[in-house]
Amino acid sequence: MADYKLFKGRPETNEGRLDKEIRCYDLLDSLGMEYWRTDHPDAQAFTMEACRDIDAVLGAVVCKNLFLTNRQHTAYYLLLMPGDKVFKTKELSSQINSARLSFGSAGEMEELLDCTPGSSSILGLMNDRDNRVQLLVDEDVLKEEFLGCHPCINTSSLKIYTEDAFGKLLRAMHHEMKVVKLVGE
Repeated sequence: MADYKLFKGRPETNEGRLDKEIRCYDLLDSLGMEYWRTDHPDAQAFTMEACRDIDAVLGAVVCKNLFLTNRQHTAYYLLLMPGDKVFKTKELSSQINSARLSFGSAGEMEELLDCTPGSSSILGLMNDRDNRVQLLVDEDVLKEEFLGCHPCINTSSLKIYTEDAFGKLLRAMHHEMKVVKLVGE
């Protein structure tokens, strides 16, 4: 396992940090939210496998963040689900009345969430001021005490109380969530 360290709150300096990452810390701090951070610049979390060591340090639920769209690219979704579940389009489509779901493009993700593939997270919704992205959350994610997420870049990971993430954080970003039930077997 890599030698990652867990820090409470934001980095001591903004040096080497992207503006979109700093905005995440600014938002969390403005809401008085308690959070922890681990940095892993040499191990960008592109896959669930790469996340396992990081998540062991965080002590938070391993969460997949999938950026989805309908066939017409007129409706967009950010799905948060446990990392150990298999995503099945049909299972989700029926719950949100949207047939033919697919992954949104990197360009769409960057335009709507200011995130690149591998770094999408609930915090990206702060950049969706027009509420074009609907947050979908598997019910099992809500059962955990903590949520692990990226600050819009996958070289750092955060641990946030689940109650705060889906409460005051969502309210501050003017988004609501739809809870879905995914079996994923």
